[in-house]
Amino acid sequence: MAHRALTGVVLVGGASTRFGSPKALARVDGETFVDRARRILGEACNEVLVIGKAGELPFEVVDDASEVRAPIAGVVAGLRRAANEVAVFLPVDCPRVTADVVRMLGDACRDAAVPRTGPLPGAWAKSALPVLERRLAQGPLALYRAYEELDVAELDLDPSLLVDVDTPHDLERLDR
Repeated sequence: MAHRALTGVVLVGGASTRFGSPKALARVDGETFVDRARRILGEACNEVLVIGKAGELPFEVVDDASEVRAPIAGVVAGLRRAANEVAVFLPVDCPRVTADVVRMLGDACRDAAVPRTGPLPGAWAKSALPVLERRLAQGPLALYRAYEELDVAELDLDPSLLVDVDTPHDLERLDR
């Protein structure tokens, strides 16, 4: 099966308050979360972007150009910059997502393709941009709230691959 051209976007915009330090720099299996996310997206996508707040991390990011601290700001910024019609968004704190999951989300995308468990990781198409831009400006900010206006494919994905790391305890459990 031919896979569509995808832009992969690592979302690093969170404040990491519960984690206590930047999650992008946390390590699992010998690599930082951000390096792991770039690698996984690079296996499935022909373009990879890292989106966040400029100046907050010790590596270059594409600034999301928003005062808002919510995933929707990164998704809007990523879709605006993406060279492809579909972008797969991977939060930096989801280190178990695989390239196969990225391709499945990208291939299933209409306006969006998301796991049944929530909007991220997820694939979003440029066709969703007007709705997301309006919601970023006016609210509500929760990505799942945009489903009602979009053609969204919901996929059954292995929950163990979607686990996110919010605290140091979560990272310890992941390492076990």
